[in-house]
Amino acid sequence: MAALRVSSALASSSTSCSSSSSFHCYPSIFTKLQSSPFWSLSISVTPLYSRKAKRMAHSIAYATLGLTQPNPSDAPKISFAAKEIDLVEWKGDILAVGATEKDLARDESSKFKNPLLQKLDSKLSGLLSEASFEEDFSGKSGQSTVLRLPGLGLKRIALVGLGSLTSSTTAYRSLGEAAAAAAKSAQASNIAVALASTDGLSTESKLSSASAITTGALLGIFEDNRFKSESKKPTLKSLDILGLGTGTEIEKKIKHAADVCAGVILGRELVNAPANVLTPAVLAEEAKKIASTYNDVLSANILDVEQCTKLKMGSYLAVAAASANPAHFIHLCYKPSSGEIKKKIALVGKGLTFDSGGYNIKTGPGCSIELMKFDMGGAAAVLGAAKALGQIKPSGVEVHFIVAACENMISGTGMRPGDIITASNGKTIEVNNTDAEGRLTLADALVYACNQGAEKIVDLATLTGACVVALGPSIAGIFTPSDDLAKEVVAASEVSGEKLWRMPMEESYWDNMKSGVADMVNTGGRQGGAITAALFLKQFVDEKVQWMHIDLAGPVWSDKKKNATGFGVSTLVEWVLNNSTN
Repeated sequence: MAALRVSSALASSSTSCSSSSSFHCYPSIFTKLQSSPFWSLSISVTPLYSRKAKRMAHSIAYATLGLTQPNPSDAPKISFAAKEIDLVEWKGDILAVGATEKDLARDESSKFKNPLLQKLDSKLSGLLSEASFEEDFSGKSGQSTVLRLPGLGLKRIALVGLGSLTSSTTAYRSLGEAAAAAAKSAQASNIAVALASTDGLSTESKLSSASAITTGALLGIFEDNRFKSESKKPTLKSLDILGLGTGTEIEKKIKHAADVCAGVILGRELVNAPANVLTPAVLAEEAKKIASTYNDVLSANILDVEQCTKLKMGSYLAVAAASANPAHFIHLCYKPSSGEIKKKIALVGKGLTFDSGGYNIKTGPGCSIELMKFDMGGAAAVLGAAKALGQIKPSGVEVHFIVAACENMISGTGMRPGDIITASNGKTIEVNNTDAEGRLTLADALVYACNQGAEKIVDLATLTGACVVALGPSIAGIFTPSDDLAKEVVAASEVSGEKLWRMPMEESYWDNMKSGVADMVNTGGRQGGAITAALFLKQFVDEKVQWMHIDLAGPVWSDKKKNATGFGVSTLVEWVLNNSTN
């Protein structure tokens, strides 16, 4: 990734799908549904390292640097149930109620006007209204209060603020996260989530709300403790969603949310894994495991250095040349088990498992070299989407998942500033900054994607510090010449809740990318660094192909939580589904 310096200045910044066999299989994420007056779905989110699964680090023959081996961890199993029962009759550890600012309106005697809150408050002899008043709980987003209730049918009740909006995906996801946080804090095993009011919510809105609550709970309960010597195991066993309906439709919504969450969690674990554990070879093994697990619809083809050389991937191999860990080019292909293929699309992820910057080494405060394990965040999003789509199995669409995995290191065999390298489409590149390496790997990956016959391509990369300066840590920048593709992906992001912002592709800036001795240089200076990076990538995409570049350097990582976010997975899955015939 082109580095962001402490001063906020920016560093200049046709093969077919083939199958692989004998790969390790993940256990199923779902148990069979059982019939009952309400429906129940048991979900087991399988981490990369479980007692049933071979450890990622065992995919390579030599000992890991530092002798680090991930701890085995049991997959948390949560049973989700959708019920239509009276809230005051529910019994369990925690009842979490989402309330908007409107729901918290009070009468002249400071009692709730909301009928449901009135009913709960009456059962609690006025304790709920009294406590919320004393703690100044007004239903604003981010607010919560928990009351312990000894001697009653439920042990605790939590009020969670939803803000002023009554139909916000983000608000309902936050409600699920807050319920999960309360469960972890109280070591609860049985919780329920409800809304103080469902007035004005359509049937579809209720289903979407249940899906968002499920997503928030699953991602909220997840903790990546593989590299800690001691950690608490989650105790949450069941979560009831109350008052939002029952039946087949809500079952499908919650199952879909769980499928996507499985991909997001995989993405988080891949990014969180340190570079001494997650090498290019190990990343390739993880990709093969996904294909093995869903081998009815997914196949894997992993190209080694020799095969990439035959395909003339000089740009990609130049980046990988300095590392003792050889490059692995990953290609997964999704094909529905039946039906006509109507669209072919490709998802391309930047896969730098570590980026030192090369000879333009990352130095000084703010260079974030210690976080450069996340420079494969684009690859993590692509593989997370592959896992989710392997479970969802959309029809009518063929999807290629492509990652040019490698490390950007320093050695006598490495790429030097001033070198001229040749990409697989024949274009030559003068390297004026070895720390702008991601675009060099993506160049050959994009050419490869076009050669698969993809009609639409979306690439994702932690590409530039410039994009972080422009949009901050929560928003990814999108670059595309296609208005239609922009509308498609933005629509998908609005469903997923991930924030995207379209950036300009100012063609006049290409003048800064011209070389006197080659077709182009790989960086165009500090000004407009994210734009010139996108213009560079455009040189390697067929003009007939609709293409988008997503720079997720900001939202791939949470500084607050010191953890990966899994950003991109949900939007990719939604976009693929919108291109399917489901």
